[in-house]
Order: sequence, then structure tokens, then C-alpha cells
Amino acid sequence: MLKGCMMTDMIERSDEAEFLDRLVVRFAGDSGDGMQLTGDRFTSVSASFGNDLSTLPDFPAEIRAPAGTINGVSSFQVHISDHDITTPGDEPNVLVAMNPAALKAELSRLETGGTLIVNSDAFDERNLEKVDYTANPLTDGSLAGYRLIEVPMTSITKEVCEPLGVKPRDAERSKNFFALGLVSWMYTRPIEATIQWIADKYKKNELVAAANHTAFMAGYNYAETTEQVGHRYEVRPAVMPPGEYTSITGNTALAWGLVAAGQLAKLPVTLGSYPITPASDILHELSRHKHFGVRTVQAEDEIAAAGMALGAAFAGHLAVTTTSGPGVALKSETTSLAISMELPLVLVDIQRGGPSTGLPTKTEAADLNIALFGRHGEAPLPVIASYSPAQCFDAAIEACRIALKYRTPVILLSDGYLANGSEPWKLPDIEDLPDISVEFTTEYNHEDSDGNPEYWPYLRDPVTLARPWAIPGTPGLMHRIGGLEKQDGSGNINYTPENHARMGELRAAKIAGIAKDYAPTEVVGDRDADLCLLGWGSTWAAIDAAVQRERREGHKLAWVHLTHLNPLPNDLGDILKSFKKVIIPELNFGQLARIIRAEYLIDATSIPKVAGLPFTAREIQAHIHTHAQEVL
Repeated sequence: MLKGCMMTDMIERSDEAEFLDRLVVRFAGDSGDGMQLTGDRFTSVSASFGNDLSTLPDFPAEIRAPAGTINGVSSFQVHISDHDITTPGDEPNVLVAMNPAALKAELSRLETGGTLIVNSDAFDERNLEKVDYTANPLTDGSLAGYRLIEVPMTSITKEVCEPLGVKPRDAERSKNFFALGLVSWMYTRPIEATIQWIADKYKKNELVAAANHTAFMAGYNYAETTEQVGHRYEVRPAVMPPGEYTSITGNTALAWGLVAAGQLAKLPVTLGSYPITPASDILHELSRHKHFGVRTVQAEDEIAAAGMALGAAFAGHLAVTTTSGPGVALKSETTSLAISMELPLVLVDIQRGGPSTGLPTKTEAADLNIALFGRHGEAPLPVIASYSPAQCFDAAIEACRIALKYRTPVILLSDGYLANGSEPWKLPDIEDLPDISVEFTTEYNHEDSDGNPEYWPYLRDPVTLARPWAIPGTPGLMHRIGGLEKQDGSGNINYTPENHARMGELRAAKIAGIAKDYAPTEVVGDRDADLCLLGWGSTWAAIDAAVQRERREGHKLAWVHLTHLNPLPNDLGDILKSFKKVIIPELNFGQLARIIRAEYLIDATSIPKVAGLPFTAREIQAHIHTHAQEVL
């Protein structure tokens, strides 16, 4: 019924609006101004309207930076379109700035001639001084290059909420809904869903619900009646493959992928986790799914969380531990123990800016080195990287599949951009998901010298080299595993040089053999191009947009994007050597580039970015142009 109302509303308004094929809006304000909520609601109604979309939330790095300062600015960028898109947009067409700090921090992102909507009430002397404005930018002519819309959002919100009995300080908190209402009118967003959401969200506090509803409608009506705003715009729904869709963030998709993996493996899922930005949402989401056999434990620290997960793996569960970069370091001893014990364990690393606490709310992909090498001894393990918010679901299942099949810990890399960003996700058909179930060993698998049956915990599968997995307590299959070097087969402690070398070689061969499972590496674009881009992780979106733009202009380009970072695909070397030039954009200082140079002896060029922000497509295009000249 609600969808029908929204579509009717859309049809009635369409004749009044100028159509756009795409729109990028950035909401920015103090961290207490509700910009994340505002952006999320604009995203949700655009998703229900049928637009394709991609978002980029940007949080302050401090828990509560001083109000009105640059460090306290929180923003949310959303890109909506009537066609397939993958990025949140290179630059906003519209910037909503709730105070001078937001304007100063975000104005450089706004396209030349773009629309700038400001809360003029916030541009008082005190707030201007906080960000070192010597003159008011709303009156000094510095914003002449933009379409400036000044709106006294705070005072209007207080005025319309006064008859409700809302105190002025409380009413001011609703000004983000005023901004949302104004932008909703300007860009022809359905309003029924937002009105219903407000009623549902704040049903336990009728006064708050009334204030937010009233502020939202005041913003909507203000835009409709003032000449300052002008006419409306509309982005039509995108044409997408048929199916049921939902807007999903990377962390939610990853959590759902873990739930699905448990069902596909026919195993209970146990998560041992310690809260850390930006991975905590996975713990929160998984804790809601106990009816699917999911157990979640919030441990006292990262080390305990990893130990709990490893214990669950020993007991026959699909074991997971989630963290970010600092936690990977703390879990390294337990991860090495899991390699020695050869138990399945999925370690999820939602990467953030480092080192140390670094930029906890900003994105980076600089944990590849620690994922590949951050353990003591010869301790290889598989490394998987997700590349889009929706694809986090598939990456989680793939990480679990490898861990279970090969009895090994697996590191799954995501990052803050994927974790918090959102996009439409077509719900998969259950029949299309892989069967990743495993059989526990329940019978003896060996005979001693006297012909008596016994269980050998390291007697390997001849194809996968995986050892058997017996649940403790299985009658007759008492066994010992642990951190001391074991003898292959029997599992007895064995310190001999020959055995230690053999066990190291077997563990390495097991990991190397995983590459036999991969599908042939896909080369996107022109196989006969001179220039090839090699990417991994969340650079996928910007590379995809850049490659599409360049090829539409007639330039030949090839692109390979890696999901499996260890072991690398068996055919990757031959593919890369067939191009004259390989460039590798990374959100680090060239970690994959060094691996590729060492592994294949090719002169791959690193394109680094370490700024707490993802690549834009335009940045990638600039590098393409530079390096394309080198191979002419």
C-alpha cells in the first residue's frame, strides 16, 4: 500500500520536475547535527524509489570533537542515478552545510557552480571564529561561484515546534529533518516513507516524533513556497535486473554472509569479538540471529576473543573473530596457533587508517602486509578481500568455504568505506549458494603396528592436504593437537629437523593448492590493450567507473581485480606479463605492488593513496592518462 502511494506521488509530481540522470548530495554538519541519519533517510527513500545508489559516510575520528570545529564535522555523501553506478561520486552537485565548520571542511569537494544550501542561523560570530573565518562567507562574495541558498533552519524549526510545547533547545535537534524535508522537495523524493519512519522510530516519545515530523514538513513546505529554492529536479528509477532488492551496508552484508555460511555448512556459528571501530556492527548484527544457531560473545579483549573463537573451532563450530588493524596484531599469536592446529577460523579485518589508533573512522587498505606476513615462523594462510558493500556477502561465504575445506584460518579483508557504505543488493536465490558442508571424522582412520585401530589427527586428504576434523568427545577419537610441532599423521610431538621441515612444507603446499579452486581470472575490458590496471579491495568502484569512462571515449584498457590475495591465482602471472604496463591503485603505499614485482618480476607501478579517503574515479583516470603516454 505504501509503495503504491509513493509511486502515485511520484507520477503526480513528475511533470513539474527537470529530470537528471544522476545526483550527488553531501550532508555535512557537527557530529551532533544528525547528518548520518539525514543521509541514511535520503538514501533509503531513494532506494525504495528505485534509484541505483552508492554512499560514503564520513565520521569524525574523535568520539566527541569540540562542537563547531573542523575535527567535529560529520558528513554523508550519497550518489543516486537512473543507471548502474558503483561509486558515491567524485564530487557533490549539492552540499548541505549546517554550520561554518561544515562549509569550510567540505566546500572544496563541491563542483564548480554546484548548489550550496546553508543553515544561515549558524553563521554567527562565535561559530565563524572557531574555524578562523575573518569574514562571513555568506556575505563577502567568496561563494559567488556557487548557487547559494541561505535558509534559517534553526529558527524556523524552533518556531514551528513551539506550539507543540517543545523546548527551544530540544526543537533545535530536529533541524536535520528540516534540511531533509527541504532537499526531499528539491529532488522529488517520496515523503510518505520518511513520515512513517519517524512515527515508528520515535513512537515511544510522541513529542520527539511530533517535532521531527513538523520540522520535516516545514522544510518541505519552505522549499515549495520560497522563490529562493526555485524549481524541482528528479532522478528517475534505474532499470535493474528483476528480483527483490534491499539497500545494504558492507558490514551488514558480511554478517549475513556469515549467517548464510553457517546454514550452508550445517554448523553453528560462534563469534568471539571485542568492539572496535569500524568492525563492531558485525557483532551487533550477528547477535540478532540466535535463531539461526549464531552464538556471539563480547570478550574482554582481542586476545580473549580470538581464543574463544579458536576453542569453538576445536569444538566443531564455524568460528569467526572480527576486528580492525590493531586487533589483528593482538590476535596474531592465536592465529599462528590455529595454523599449527590446522583448524578452520575466519578472522575478519575491517581495515582503517593506521598505524596504532590512527584514523579509526577513516578508510584505508594498508593491512595486506600484516595479513600476509603478520605471524611468527613460516605460517601462511589464505587472504580474501571483499570489493563492494554487497559483495561482502559472497566474500564471507568464500572465506568460510576455504577455512572449512582446507582446515585453515582465513583472513577476510574489508575496510571502513565498504563497511559503512551502502548500495542496492539483489537477494540471491538460496539454490544458487554453494554447499560448503563438511563431514566430521567419526571412525578410526589408522592401525598401529599391532593392527589396533586408532585415530591420527594429521592424516591428510591426498588432494587438499587437509587433516581430519573430529569433535572432542567422539567415542574412541581422543587426540592431541596444539602449538608444539607435531609429527605428520600421528600428531605426536616431534622436534626433529626433518619433521619440522616436512610440516612447514605441507602447510605451505596446502595453502598454495587452494588456487586450484579458483575460476579463471577475469580480464575486464580490452585483452589487447597496452595498459592494465590491477586492483584489490574497495578500489573496485573507482577503477570500474574510470575504466568505463575511458573505454567509452575510445581508449583501450584492461583491468584485473583480485579477490584472492593469497594464494594468488595460478594464471595471474601470465596475464600480467602480456601487457606492456601494469599499474596498481591501492589505499596504501604499494603493498600489493611489491608482492607482484617479487612474485612475477614485472615492473608494476604503484598508485598509492593514504589519506583516509577512497579513490575517486577522476583520480584513477588521471593516472591512466599519465601512464598511457608511457606506452605509446
